Amino acid sequence: MPSLLTRAARRLRRTIALVPPNWCLAILVALDGYAFMHPVLREVRAREYSFWLALDNWHDVMQVVGLLEIPRLVLGVGLQIIALGLILKARIAWAFSLVLLIGIGTFAILGDGGRAGLGIYTLVLVVALIAYWRRFDRASVTAGSLFALVSIVSLLIYAVFGTLYLGDEFNPPIKDAATALYFSIVSMSTVGYGDITPHSNAARLFTASIIILGITVFATSISAIAGPVIGGNLKRLVKGRFSNAMRKNHIIIAGATPLAMSVYDGLRRRGDEVTVIVPAGVPQEYPAATDLIEGDPSSVEVLRSAGVARARYVLALREDDAENAFIVLAAKEATGDDGAKTVALVNTSKHLEKIRRVQPDLVFSVQLLGAELLTRAINGEPLDSQSITELFFAKATPQTKAG
Repeated sequence: MPSLLTRAARRLRRTIALVPPNWCLAILVALDGYAFMHPVLREVRAREYSFWLALDNWHDVMQVVGLLEIPRLVLGVGLQIIALGLILKARIAWAFSLVLLIGIGTFAILGDGGRAGLGIYTLVLVVALIAYWRRFDRASVTAGSLFALVSIVSLLIYAVFGTLYLGDEFNPPIKDAATALYFSIVSMSTVGYGDITPHSNAARLFTASIIILGITVFATSISAIAGPVIGGNLKRLVKGRFSNAMRKNHIIIAGATPLAMSVYDGLRRRGDEVTVIVPAGVPQEYPAATDLIEGDPSSVEVLRSAGVARARYVLALREDDAENAFIVLAAKEATGDDGAKTVALVNTSKHLEKIRRVQPDLVFSVQLLGAELLTRAINGEPLDSQSITELFFAKATPQTKAG
């Protein structure tokens, strides 16, 4: 029996390890929201359906549930919706959930008697979100729309229920949900027809809060939705017009193969400036901040737009050996023999001599390198820096260049 439990625990740990951190945090945030609004749901379920039908108006409903329980319900539902944004790795969802969790944790510890455990769990979740903040680096229209939806619906619920609760303090009095919804929308949009007016200090302050929150929510929502669109277009504009003038002493990588991305990571860790050229439609997983150009890397014009005249190296790292040869030829045509050095990847060893004919400065063959290293290791032959260099780069010989 213990061994069975041990195997089950190991499987559970392996399963958890396979789940991305943003998914784990999203699930935990959604559970926190449900736990926070659970008292309201329990109160609703504790009474029979006929009891709620017997209540004459919204004021009686809020007297039973409690006016302060409405924000609890809004925050709980809001957290569960925002959890979807965390799955999308949206930065705005991360920030919004952080603010809501801090508020919920503080309320649970200080003002929600007997629920200190929820408060501690919430604050631990806040720490986890802060620790994994780098995971949430995306600004998308979907996440912005989700934020806008949660904000507007939350404000609308607050406005409608508050208006119904203070219904007698308006002129004329507000007694039904349709009128409360109408007054809430008019106040949120700051239209102010004047057909319904507050005539007590509490009602005036409440109406002012709707107006202020309405302006804030609408402005923030518009920026959340329009920001990624405008930012993306601006980024493309800056890259297209200004990056070329700023590229100097950099390295150009042509391709989106695993080897190309590994080389990119290694160069960036060492502080080298790198420009990547990927043909349109080719899948790539380079970071969002990569200086990336979409186009044919074997085109002279595309290489010039990547600043090949001021580059140190052009690395042809595509999966097709013929394409790598054309990239080397285009780089030489764009810069001449004294320009950027060229490195060509040979994916199939039988194409090595053909690649050498285009005279790249360095030829890199993964197959030959791996075969020679394995052979030397089996025979116990030593590897020094000179032999590694000779193995790693199959240089074109002078005879080959002359031919």
